[in-house]
Amino acid sequence: MSSVFSAVIATIVTIPLLGYLIVFIISKQLTRNHRRSVHLAIDVSTLLLIVSVHYITVVIWEKSFLGIIFITILMTGIIFVIIHWKTKEEIIFLQLFKGIWRFNFLLFFSAYIVLVLYGLIQRVAYSVFL
Repeated sequence: MSSVFSAVIATIVTIPLLGYLIVFIISKQLTRNHRRSVHLAIDVSTLLLIVSVHYITVVIWEKSFLGIIFITILMTGIIFVIIHWKTKEEIIFLQLFKGIWRFNFLLFFSAYIVLVLYGLIQRVAYSVFL
């Protein structure tokens, strides 16, 4: 049973879009609200994308860039806080956190796509020229 569970978790981390779809479908069935389901699926899959980007970088370069990932998330948060404070002169934490988290979704989704393409091209080039 634990091997099946670990295989499912490994698949969802490897393919975060599958995790997005699973969360969206379950949430859509429970809430009957499309917009809320999309937001919940994005929020959950952000964490999956961060973990996936970490593991893809480990596979491609055989070294962990987890520190850089955390610094990127922290710098994104700092920039968002400064912009939010400058425009609204008041910090609304829930709104700010949602904005940071959803921007990180876009950032890590882009990084995931770029890294998957880079990894595929690297592996194909390695096998062709070997």
